[in-house]
Amino acid sequence: MCFLLVVPALIISRIWNQLLLKTVTFILCLIFLPFATMLRTLPSRLPPSLRSLRPTSASSTRLLSTHHVTPQNLTPDSEPKRSATLVLGKDLRIPCTSFGSHTPISGEIVFSTGMVGYTESLTDPSYTGQLLTLTSPMIGNYGVPSRTNFDEYGLPKGFEGSKIHASGLLCQEYSTYYSHWNAGSSLGEWLKEEGVVGVEGVDTRMVTKLIREEGSIMGRVEIDGKEVTPFLDPNQENIVARVSNPEPKVYNAGAPIKVLAVDCGIKYNIIRQLCNKGAEVTVVPHDYDISGSMKDYDGLFLSNGPGDPKMCVETTAQLAQVLSLEGDAVKPIFGICLGNQLMGLAAGAESEKLPFGNRGQNQPVINDLNGDCYITPQNHGYAIMNSSIPSGWSSLFTNANDQSNEGIISDSKPYFSAQFHPEAHCGPTDTEFLFDTFLTACSEKVKSRSGLKFPSRKPPPPRPNVKKVLLLGSGGTSIGQAGEFDYSGAQAIKALKEEGKEVVLMNPNIASVQTNVDDRAGKADHVFFLPVTPDFVEEIIKREKPDGIVVSMGGQTALNCAVEMWKAGTFEKYGVEVLGTPIEAVIYTEDRQLFSEKLEQINEKIAKSYTAETIEEAVVAAEKIGYPLMIRSAFALGGLGSGICESEEMLRDMGGKALSTSPQILVERSMLGWKEVEYEVVRDARDNCITVCNMENFDPLGVHTGDSIVMAPSQTLSNEEYHMLRDTALNVVRHLGIIGECNIQYALHPTSLEYCIIEVNARLSRSSALASKATGYPLAFVAAKLCLGIPLTEVQNAVTKKTQACFEPSLDYIVTKIPRWDLGKFENVSKEIGSAMKSVGEVMGIGRTVEESFQKALRMVDPAIPGFQKHGKFTHEELLTELKKPTDKRVFAIAQALHEGTMTVPEIHDITKIDHWFLRRCENIVKTWKKIEGKSLEGLDEKLMTEVKQRGYSDLQTCTALGLPKSSEDDVRNHRKAMGIVPVTKQIDTLAAEFPADTNYLYTSYHGTENDIPAGDGGVVVLGSGAYRIGSSIEFDWCGVSAIRALRDMGKKSTMINYNPETVSTDYDECDKLYFDELSRERVLDIYERDQAEGVIISVGGQIPNNLAIPLDKAGVKILGTTADMIDNAEDRNRFSAALDEIGVQQPRWKELTDVESAIEFAEEVEYPVLVRPSYVLSGAAMNVAWNPEQLKAYLTLAGEVSGDHPTVISDFIQGAIEIELDGVCKDGKFIAAAIHEHIENAGVHSGDATLVLPPQNITDYQKHRVREAGKKIAERLNITGPVNIQFVAKGSDVMCIETNLRASRSFPFVSKTMGVDFIKAATHAMVGEETDSMNLPNIDDKNNLGYVGVKAPMFSFTRLRGADPVLGVEMASTGEVACFGANKEEAFLKALLSTGFQMPEKSILMSVQDTLADEFVHSAWKLHELGYDLYATEKTKKVMDKRGVPCKLLHYPTSGKEPNVSTYIKEGKIDLTINIPTHESDRLTDNYEMRRAAVDYGVPLLTNLQLVQTFADAARLYKQGEMLGLDSKSLFQHYEDEKASDAWTDEKEFH
Repeated sequence: MCFLLVVPALIISRIWNQLLLKTVTFILCLIFLPFATMLRTLPSRLPPSLRSLRPTSASSTRLLSTHHVTPQNLTPDSEPKRSATLVLGKDLRIPCTSFGSHTPISGEIVFSTGMVGYTESLTDPSYTGQLLTLTSPMIGNYGVPSRTNFDEYGLPKGFEGSKIHASGLLCQEYSTYYSHWNAGSSLGEWLKEEGVVGVEGVDTRMVTKLIREEGSIMGRVEIDGKEVTPFLDPNQENIVARVSNPEPKVYNAGAPIKVLAVDCGIKYNIIRQLCNKGAEVTVVPHDYDISGSMKDYDGLFLSNGPGDPKMCVETTAQLAQVLSLEGDAVKPIFGICLGNQLMGLAAGAESEKLPFGNRGQNQPVINDLNGDCYITPQNHGYAIMNSSIPSGWSSLFTNANDQSNEGIISDSKPYFSAQFHPEAHCGPTDTEFLFDTFLTACSEKVKSRSGLKFPSRKPPPPRPNVKKVLLLGSGGTSIGQAGEFDYSGAQAIKALKEEGKEVVLMNPNIASVQTNVDDRAGKADHVFFLPVTPDFVEEIIKREKPDGIVVSMGGQTALNCAVEMWKAGTFEKYGVEVLGTPIEAVIYTEDRQLFSEKLEQINEKIAKSYTAETIEEAVVAAEKIGYPLMIRSAFALGGLGSGICESEEMLRDMGGKALSTSPQILVERSMLGWKEVEYEVVRDARDNCITVCNMENFDPLGVHTGDSIVMAPSQTLSNEEYHMLRDTALNVVRHLGIIGECNIQYALHPTSLEYCIIEVNARLSRSSALASKATGYPLAFVAAKLCLGIPLTEVQNAVTKKTQACFEPSLDYIVTKIPRWDLGKFENVSKEIGSAMKSVGEVMGIGRTVEESFQKALRMVDPAIPGFQKHGKFTHEELLTELKKPTDKRVFAIAQALHEGTMTVPEIHDITKIDHWFLRRCENIVKTWKKIEGKSLEGLDEKLMTEVKQRGYSDLQTCTALGLPKSSEDDVRNHRKAMGIVPVTKQIDTLAAEFPADTNYLYTSYHGTENDIPAGDGGVVVLGSGAYRIGSSIEFDWCGVSAIRALRDMGKKSTMINYNPETVSTDYDECDKLYFDELSRERVLDIYERDQAEGVIISVGGQIPNNLAIPLDKAGVKILGTTADMIDNAEDRNRFSAALDEIGVQQPRWKELTDVESAIEFAEEVEYPVLVRPSYVLSGAAMNVAWNPEQLKAYLTLAGEVSGDHPTVISDFIQGAIEIELDGVCKDGKFIAAAIHEHIENAGVHSGDATLVLPPQNITDYQKHRVREAGKKIAERLNITGPVNIQFVAKGSDVMCIETNLRASRSFPFVSKTMGVDFIKAATHAMVGEETDSMNLPNIDDKNNLGYVGVKAPMFSFTRLRGADPVLGVEMASTGEVACFGANKEEAFLKALLSTGFQMPEKSILMSVQDTLADEFVHSAWKLHELGYDLYATEKTKKVMDKRGVPCKLLHYPTSGKEPNVSTYIKEGKIDLTINIPTHESDRLTDNYEMRRAAVDYGVPLLTNLQLVQTFADAARLYKQGEMLGLDSKSLFQHYEDEKASDAWTDEKEFH
């Protein structure tokens, strides 16, 4: 009925006068408001002629615009796609697919690098006669706005013209599904309405490069093989006449300022800008009598438009007359784009056609008056020649990239112009002020240039006059603060050294690249392995006397330390200038109350919130906000202390824990289900401000961004949303006064423009590292330069090496970041993911569609994950729970629901609030699976196989979908290669191919027809370590970097393959080629074969590359170093144990698992406990000590799941043994470098969690001898060439080998830096056959008496793993490590312990020790008593202490309900150190667990190992007696002052 009524009404309305039309339209809108949904799709059924009729009243705008509407997620376009051919020039024919109207067309091919705004671009009249190529890889994501929504001026919202002006649209992939609250239809439906063709399947990067290199190109689109008319060059005619409105029209009638606007193809947002700022705008045709009409107006505006300006003869002539006016006849004139060119021609300048024009949203323009730089949207193919600007005129703006003219200004009259588009839409609004300049001049009747008022920024402060800079590192890696700070710190040091600064680095992270002490350029001059605390930093300042300090590169550790020191006046006291962001600005962002107040000053939006410093204040705040609500900790990292509270009980529990580690919490409104969006922002001292990367979370708000799947650039934001948030980011960062880099996080309402600012991080962050790798823009390097007062315009773009750093990158690919969790390693841990970060690492997949990058990233997380498919099995109830309360497995729940068809996309969306568009991409992956499921390999023709690969399927995953065994991987590979289906290599160049890039930063994709670089010249390929995980962290990245640096030093080409965005190894200036891609057999083969590599090094990246040894070797890849067979001999537990027996190396008794019964028999024979050891695993995965048959059965099952096809061995577990390690480098089966170190903890604690001592202090010379002899035998038996790590246990006279790793181990950085020799450099030389004799390597028989002791201590992140039991075992749990040095073991130990965040107890210590260890523990307890500590003990421990005469007070167990209670004392801060040492015999399991967990939750230091407690007690005694350096920072640095050079351990320029 609605349709029948409206259509006749609209037809009749064509003959009504304008007044009646407005009235009827208004009435119809009122009548049919209930049918809004139907009305929104109505225009698609009407011819364009009827759709052009539009209401103009403000009332109709309000009625047809809704604030919160249901997002659109309709069925795909009804019109099927058709075969098409894109013809470029005379020779190039590209097969593709058409959508939209399927109309053949020809025109000039142009490209735009904008990442949003396709509706605005297509309706921009300046694109008339052109085929628009969009470099952004996926188009149509957010649909097209309704054509029936109009603003108060009668202009359609979201459009820049009355129709699509571009002749056609070229893109890589068109998204038939769209999702956006403001969408009225799909892009394809709109193109069909308008009679415009769209083309997909085009390698748009190749087209862009072609235009860039050859200049303007004519092209055409043929449909179904039918040719069209010859190429038509739109620039050969005056196409302005085609787009200019033939009749004058008045907008905003009655406004005080009268502007005459010449319509050469005027964009609607120009009209909106002028009207919004108080002008009545009379838009007249291009050939209007301008000079004769000027007397009636206050100013003249010259619009944008298409084509060659020289064709606009009449307009130019009219304009020349106006420019010649004098006296009172002079009126302000402002021209944009074509208007700029026409003004130039009228003034006597000449225009030129640019090689390919400037189109996009990221063009940097310099203001020639003051040097300010703006980011501008542009769309032009012509420009005024600077050399032709006549006398009396000057250049106003210049393009910072190609130096072309971007605007002119009269020297005497109020005439000026801009080549760019200050009105934006699409694009940034940075230069919108030009409209204010123009209209102010009109209002004030300005007659001369001097009356023009351009805004001016405050003059920049003087550049810091610093020569020596102190840089604070982040310390050991932990959840929320990992390898990204090694990357950012290393970049910062490189930048500072490039500027000639002396750099002092303070960082106890021994595994980091930045703490290297070699002679390489770009390293710190002095490295201090000391705790990053105010006391130690102050003493370094006193010793080194730096002029400046950089605090933004060391995470929250450095930031919190600096804030404390600034408040104490330390920096002022010593005259140290904080470089970059002022500390006041840091405090504004960290203190939640100050942050809120600061944003209110500029009317910015944050969630309703209150700060609280006590639990009672938090409860009062919650009553005002209501439940559920969110709490956040101030001065915290990675969402520590945050969470959703659904009740007062939860608030009191979570809030109490948060306030125990933070001085303040924020209680705020919950915005669960909103979109989360993030921008990385850079600002310099001149107030140049840019956004480098925007990212959108796959998961809605409620999941910490570190635990969320994240995509860059954003995929579901419209131009309006994207630039609304961008503008806000710039306003906020400027208001806060940040200098350098920061990020801003938003919550964006999913069905409106409402948003809230979540937080601003005024420092480099994890997201900064991700953004750097996602865009190729080196944020940390640039930020360090800006800290020195250098403006962005003077920093070079490191990728193009031709443009400068003041620009915003354009991405012609899609990046997907997926977190890596290791929650399965922890007992009792909550696996739910929420606002507090739990992931230990992340990966970044790069592809040219979401499907491709998403599937890549999933495989990168873990080699056991084949892609987006079922992984495990959920019951229906489990599935619903998983979707509602996400864990680390939610993505697999979505995969299962879609694969099984048990839930639809809308149903999954309703539960998860994940945007429909992302879910449709997941559904696409599943649809491809369904297409090939059950087919034979021969049934995959070229078209279907191409789809499979473009959807991100690996060859192995394809086998699974086809029902083939894994062994058929090569069959799939050969089948696709026979059809020519291989990946292409693409560059990441920051500018979407717009400018030539001298970059080696690469990825592979199946979306493309052209490789960006030639084949060959691969050199030596080094496989990186992949995602950080427990057991493989920053130490393996150090090894990878050392290897590629060694290769380059030898003059060899190096290629790195890795996918970890947090690493230095994925910094493209470290190697000759960087492939940011998968570490899989398939991808390594692709790269190895195409680049014709000399060989592959797999032994420096940890377990992931090591596991590829056999598959790569079988595929014919040359493995450098130890052979694949020998690697398998070491990794295969059965083969390795047999080899040790063969060469007579002692080992614990062992047996290969054949069945459970024989395993139990063996355990009974050797007597429990026994150790279950799977093969080919890292960090002791599934390794467990079984104390009884029930445990043994469970552990064997787990080991079988983890070890897969490889054998599992069980062996005798030696209790009370000490553990020893031998790290070394071998060549042809002989050691050329070696170091022996010992563990403080007895065997039973994984080596990655153990505290290492080098040189060893406790083992005997005999034990060292046995280790050396066994090591030599093993090296010869396995014919090792390269790095090796061998582990032993020793008890009495027995020294038994328990494991050999024919790869680098996590202790290699520690050993290398302690010994002063790079073991990986030596290993790399050995593996490529180069000499090592000149490297002064420590021989295996050397005594290694260094004169000092190094201690490496583990870093744990139990605070973040809610519920996890913080007790150690044979499976690794630590997330990082630190190391310090001392004159003895105790000194180095305590410094290292303090560097992990451990606080020395001041008064009270709680003891609870298992009975069988109590007697041994007594000695340590007595030492602590003698040191003056108040000792408390639980009941059983107190009985032993009483019996042995150690004074202590009773605290009851947590579950007893009695007071004084352990839990109460811990929660109330009455305990300074908790000692809880359980064994397998402990019977109060719950009490012990609650005791340990309470200590972690409330920030109380915790020790759970007897040997560790003993060492701590010894060290504390020496410290209290004043016999130790390093714990008291003053005593340490006084020692430095008194120390003679001859007595020093290290050279003055080395570490301390």
